[in-house]
Amino acid sequence: MAKRTKIEGVTITPLQQIVDDRGAVLHMLRNDSEDFTGFGECYFSEIFTGAVKAWKLHEKQTQLLSVPVGKVRFVLYDDRAGSPSKGEAEIVELGRPDDYSRIRIPPGIWYGFTCISDTNALIVNCADLPFDQSERRSRPPKDPEIPYEW
Repeated sequence: MAKRTKIEGVTITPLQQIVDDRGAVLHMLRNDSEDFTGFGECYFSEIFTGAVKAWKLHEKQTQLLSVPVGKVRFVLYDDRAGSPSKGEAEIVELGRPDDYSRIRIPPGIWYGFTCISDTNALIVNCADLPFDQSERRSRPPKDPEIPYEW
């Protein structure tokens, strides 16, 4: 069952892990999941320990992200006009073994992430639309408009 965060439209869904002495099967997304809106593309993003990838925003694309390897701190910021959570920032840490979950980031939310594990981390993103550079916006990690210091 998805858990809502303080940012409107952002949810965290615990994911199933089937673990035995040979390894694990890590579920990520099904087309009957409540936060599934369509399939556009699926890709992996590697993050080196301590590296920061920020800030980005998609105007149309919904991100569905999980961390099957390592641990990642996601920072989200809502500056959507008319949003009930406008001005809110949220920090979510995901990764195995402590919290294998999926985060849903709707269009219009600024987000960035950093690897906080001792080893490199891997994020999987199953987005509802194929990547389109024209609908993606970015800012540098140290942006005075976003109240967060990396």
